[in-house]
Amino acid sequence: MAKTGIPGLSFSWKRAIGITQLKQRMARKTGIPTSKAGVQRKIGSIILKKVLGKK
Repeated sequence: MAKTGIPGLSFSWKRAIGITQLKQRMARKTGIPTSKAGVQRKIGSIILKKVLGKK
């Protein structure tokens, strides 16, 4: 994000060209989060389910 000189207002080139929206759509359709923390949570829950034998 870039500073605009106006407090509380910033500019994101990724949001402006649509990358953010594309990532959100992909995450919703596939069920795989795009953030690092989200991916770690998803992998962790899969491993726990396998280890504990829960569905």
